[in-house]
Amino acid sequence: MSRYDRWNAILELLAQEGRLSVEEAAQALDVSAATIRRDFDQLAQQQMLMRTRGGAVAQSVSYDLPLRYKTARHADEKHRIAAAAADLVSAGSVVGMNGGTTTSELARSLAISPALESGFTVVTNALNIASELTVRRHVKIVVTGGVARQQSYELIGPLASGVLEQVTLDVAFLGVDAIDVELGASAHHEGEASVNHLLISRAQHVVAVADASKVGRRAFSRICPIGEIDTLVTDDRLPDEQAARFAEAGVKVIRA
Repeated sequence: MSRYDRWNAILELLAQEGRLSVEEAAQALDVSAATIRRDFDQLAQQQMLMRTRGGAVAQSVSYDLPLRYKTARHADEKHRIAAAAADLVSAGSVVGMNGGTTTSELARSLAISPALESGFTVVTNALNIASELTVRRHVKIVVTGGVARQQSYELIGPLASGVLEQVTLDVAFLGVDAIDVELGASAHHEGEASVNHLLISRAQHVVAVADASKVGRRAFSRICPIGEIDTLVTDDRLPDEQAARFAEAGVKVIRA
């Protein structure tokens, strides 16, 4: 297990339990207590948790891991999801994309798709996606304004909204922190949720992209009700019963 994988696991345990001892973490991750102590100290330096005598307690930021710590999680599934989602885009389309690991992978798939070599447009509030696609001559990039969040590289706030209100999208790909039939799509941060909702409101077709670990879960701030999502692209770990619930709610489910 890599250091980043350990850190992800530690922060997820803290998100569930609120408090974690060195011994508990060492046993759960099958590593030495000395390794856990170093991990705790390094995460505390980054204000990802609070160190206590013999352990650590959660901070609110631990529920919203920075993007650089999320990239390795469910990587194979996200690659398949991105490939399947890219097939939904035709040449000349105007595509909206928010930030996140799955949408970032989707941006790479779109950039190398032979079907899109004649060109397409991407409207995004994600700085990393804009940076990666800027070097692609066949991709026109429109970036919103706004204040950047370190966790997701997304631009949020009134400046982002001002640009989105002026555009029309053929399809919007929505990366989420959680998606549930009853609650809909949601995000950890209310500022991201607000901009993401405006982004999808400008699209003719809305596609949520989320690996199965996010399905059936809920996050702090709702992006939109399930009725505003046309398609869910997820991976083949999604159980049939959950897929059926989304289908009953009018959402087309693609399991990659």
